This record gives sequence, C-alpha cells and structure tokens, in this order.
Amino acid sequence: MIFAGTAHKFGDDINTDYIIPARRKRDTIDHAELARYLMEDISPGFPDRVRPGDFIVAGHNFGCGSSREAAPLVIKAAGIAGVIAKSFARIFYRNAINVGLIALECDTDLIQDGDLISVDLSSGTISRGDLQIKAQPLPKVMLDILKAGGLLDYLRERRDFITT
Repeated sequence: MIFAGTAHKFGDDINTDYIIPARRKRDTIDHAELARYLMEDISPGFPDRVRPGDFIVAGHNFGCGSSREAAPLVIKAAGIAGVIAKSFARIFYRNAINVGLIALECDTDLIQDGDLISVDLSSGTISRGDLQIKAQPLPKVMLDILKAGGLLDYLRERRDFITT
C-alpha cells in the first residue's frame, strides 16, 4: 500500500483539543462537518489547505489529552491519509488504527511543511525525493486492519479476531 500527499507539519504535544476543539463537538456528531474545524485553534484555515491523501507530520506526543475517538475520525473525514509523528499518545494511536487512519512513528525532522511525500506501508518507508526515512514497522495485524478500512471492517470480513 503506497500513499502520496503533501506534508502538513506541526510540532510536539498536539492534543485532541487542538485536533478538534471540544466546543465543536456540541454542535454536531457528523465527522465530515467537524472536519471543517480541524486544527482551527492552532492553524486557522487548515482544512482549506488539505487535499485528499495529504499527511499530518508532527513531533512527539501527537494526540495527547483525552481519549476522544473523534480526533482520528475527524482527521480521516478531512481526507488526510495519515499522521506521521515522532511519537503518539497511546490511546490516539490505537484509535487511529481502529478507525483506519495511518499512524506511523519515525524521526520527522527532515520532513518540512509542504513537502510532497510518499508512504509505503508495506516497507514502512517514507520518501521525499531521494530521501528515505524508515518508520517503526506496523505489525501484520495492524496492516490488515488498515487495509480493511478499520477494525470494524476487519472484524466484519473475518467474523472474528483470529489472525494467521
């Protein structure tokens, strides 16, 4: 599975309230509607700059704060293929994989805002021109969950959680 898009760079400690402000969750539960407010407090107009297949690139502790599953769902609803970060908050990471949003850990220092990158999930490689960055590989079951579109679709396909 290879994906390509523009990198949208953020720093460390991007919490779930930065991703989707809690005040917006009172307005609607429609994730596509909420995607209009993605990162609004730290990057006004961000959803207008995103194109389908783009990536959020960040530093350490992406998705910290609450266990709100809406955060990865809203990122996915905005058309973003995935998040590449130095590290993730544990619950955000699992929620991302469970909803079918790519979450890869690697050193993101060499990726700049606006870079065109490609991500090869099978090899765990992120490429920018001639530069290749090796990401922490995902276990086969996580790759299978992502390929299925998320955990629920994975379970529907298999009707159980037995892996081979």
